[in-house]
Amino acid sequence: MICLGIESTAHTFGVGIADEKGNILSDEKDTYKSKEGWGIIPIESAEHHREVADSLIQKALAAASLEMKDIDLISFSQGPGLAPCLYAGLNKTMELSRNFSIPYIGVNHCVAHIEIGKIYAEQKDPVVVFTSGANTQIISFNNGRYRIFGETMDVGLGNALDKFGRSAGIGFPAGPKIEELGRSGKWIELPYVVKGMDLSFSGIVTEASKRLEKGCRLEDVCFSIQESMFSMVTEVTERAIAHLGKEEVMLTGGVAANRFLQEKLRIMSEERKARFSACPMKLAGDNGAMIAWTGILAHKSGYKSEKGKILPRWRADDMEISWMK
Repeated sequence: MICLGIESTAHTFGVGIADEKGNILSDEKDTYKSKEGWGIIPIESAEHHREVADSLIQKALAAASLEMKDIDLISFSQGPGLAPCLYAGLNKTMELSRNFSIPYIGVNHCVAHIEIGKIYAEQKDPVVVFTSGANTQIISFNNGRYRIFGETMDVGLGNALDKFGRSAGIGFPAGPKIEELGRSGKWIELPYVVKGMDLSFSGIVTEASKRLEKGCRLEDVCFSIQESMFSMVTEVTERAIAHLGKEEVMLTGGVAANRFLQEKLRIMSEERKARFSACPMKLAGDNGAMIAWTGILAHKSGYKSEKGKILPRWRADDMEISWMK
């Protein structure tokens, strides 16, 4: 079976092609950026997706040396995400399905991050640290679903870093620049907010911005905002490992690129005698390949998605994981 996957939850429109063995045959993407260079304007992002969709589909097919007649299944990111962007992916999926008589299936974007990570980080049943722009969740499989054992109560980790980046004037996306500047920084006191198994980042961003206004070095604030936020994520992950007794930890999502976060999780995992690995960077961010692979898993297991609908608030623990027992 060969599946073409379409990702369109936020700023990235991605088209990937995968086979039933988990081989990625191609993966093409294009990312929207606002004219001001800050964040996402959903209607503009959706228009971007519509403009690049056909060319990216053709690039993905050419890279895989395939034509649409070779595609057995189309999958798309049904949610969660920004509604205008999700509609762009759904409408293109339905158009392809209708024009080429190919069945289609919707999959959960967060679950797709986990499934592609499990293959390429070589993990079977991990505690997953899912950190992206809008999401920060500690997830693991239990009793038929991916259960969320801890999550942000306000803003996601990636968006929190971008909000601080806006106040600091260091551009978007801010995460890579914050990591670079933080390498030469020193610790200053910032809030640390863990409530049970949940996290809160918004107050840290506010306080970090105030520290800049009071004259603290940007490098010191960049180091400290990462130290606080990543330590919080690591603490909650360690609690999940202790509760579940699992022996694997996997980092995925766009913020998985951060070496500082990787190192904190690696050290903690080693102390817990758990094997840590991160999803390879080319697949850690939003991409169509993860949607294609998860579509194959869902289809082959008999999963039935809701047709012609988007699910902007669809949580990972709302999807039945019919391919895992």
